Amino acid sequence: MLRILGKKGQSALEYSMLVIIVIGALLAMQNYMKRGVQGRLRSSVDGVGEQYDPLQTTVDITQRVVGNTVTSITTQNATGGTETLRNDTSFMTETKTGTSRVDAQ
Repeated sequence: MLRILGKKGQSALEYSMLVIIVIGALLAMQNYMKRGVQGRLRSSVDGVGEQYDPLQTTVDITQRVVGNTVTSITTQNATGGTETLRNDTSFMTETKTGTSRVDAQ
């Protein structure tokens, strides 16, 4: 009966050693797996193109303002016979062009 108990202990020891070896191998491969995933992610991000950086941006600005004003004044005085007529017409165009740059501090 001692022989059977000794073999059960040896079998349990062999299984536990096998589990420890498998866990150790997975832990050792963990860094390689991380690097592989990070490399694939990096290549995907590089494929997207140049990224937008809000701290270093150059913007070309063109602003155009167009206005049209018509003023008409009519005054009539029934008792004195005075009459004032005024017609003003103005047309305005304003164009601003420039560059705005935001730099990191």
